Amino acid sequence: MNVTRDLFNEVMVPNYNPAAIIPVKGLGSRLWDQAGTEYIDFAGGIAVNVLGHCHPELVSALTEQGQKLWHLSNVLTNEPALRLAKKLTDATFGEKVYFANSGAEANEAALKLARRFALDHFGAQKDQIISFKQGFHGRTFFTVTVGGQTAYSDGFGPKPGAIEHADYNDLASFEALISDKTCAVMMEPLQGEGGIISPTIDFVKGVRALCDKHNALLIFDEVQSGVGRTGELYAYMGLGVVPDILTTAKALGGGFPIGAMLTTTEIAKHLKIGTHGSTYGGNPLGCAIAEKVLDIVNTPEVLNGVKHKEQLFRKGLEAINDQYHCFEEIRGKGLLLGAALNKNFTGRAKEFLVAAAEEHLMCLIAGANVVRFAPSLIIPDEDIQEGLVRFERAVAKVVGADVSFK
Repeated sequence: MNVTRDLFNEVMVPNYNPAAIIPVKGLGSRLWDQAGTEYIDFAGGIAVNVLGHCHPELVSALTEQGQKLWHLSNVLTNEPALRLAKKLTDATFGEKVYFANSGAEANEAALKLARRFALDHFGAQKDQIISFKQGFHGRTFFTVTVGGQTAYSDGFGPKPGAIEHADYNDLASFEALISDKTCAVMMEPLQGEGGIISPTIDFVKGVRALCDKHNALLIFDEVQSGVGRTGELYAYMGLGVVPDILTTAKALGGGFPIGAMLTTTEIAKHLKIGTHGSTYGGNPLGCAIAEKVLDIVNTPEVLNGVKHKEQLFRKGLEAINDQYHCFEEIRGKGLLLGAALNKNFTGRAKEFLVAAAEEHLMCLIAGANVVRFAPSLIIPDEDIQEGLVRFERAVAKVVGADVSFK
């Protein structure tokens, strides 16, 4: 079969518009397409490939478990799921774990749990959920409505009710919405899709205090910010605020689909037998791989390495900006960074992404005004430097500078 980009248009639902190239092989922070062209990967599968492509220890975990047991359903438990749950609870505030297959599923579970907790403790009137404008929490109808981007939730009929949105980093906006009717507040401790926006410490601590005042559960969506991405195992650890429920996915499987919701024993007991479930959630194959990811990432070497590599990125991007004056600021934390375009390049982030691909560099965007970088946490320093050289060529193209490169 001749597999080309044209085949996508023939056989796939048109909700995506992938690039023309089709990668066929990856190793570390490099990718190769059908023609054998090599690319440096600053996209990381949208913050998923936390240890790069085909990390040998993940390949070993996959093949070893793949010869033992793939799937059981939750009629039975399994050793990899129990080991992974123990490691997650040992490493975080969480005492209980629910496994799913994606970030949206983990968030769906968190929201259902919060509603059930409030119903059991306070009654049906306590049902309001507050989240934040420009937030992103998944594409199920519940999670996309909780997300703060109406373009993703409009046009599908009546939306789930009792959901309100405040302005991120604006405590007064949030305080105006929260009341004793609020059952849960869902927020990203670093907004990803919304533009790589870090919270101020005062804001996140104020949200926590108001949740406590009104007996509302605080849910941290760490689908993108978790598993070492910010230089902490989870972003909450660097903010001095502990949520009641945390969701994690993306990087947790290093490329294999898995998600998880973590919470306390007291809160968890409200998801009684039969109240929620997942056929594939907690399957042995996914959990065995995620266990290995956690073993590798949750080490001082990797987490400190993230902070070092962040500085390499920041210095490199700032040097590019010194020459081309196209960025307003470099945002984010760890290896979830955004180059926010200034007013002269408003709405043109995709042009930078396309130009980067032409220079054999994969990156991302976060909205129309931010170029996003979410590479492997163990990307070699030399790959960062070479990737930034390629990105500079892309910037030169977009800016239209007449510069010759070696």
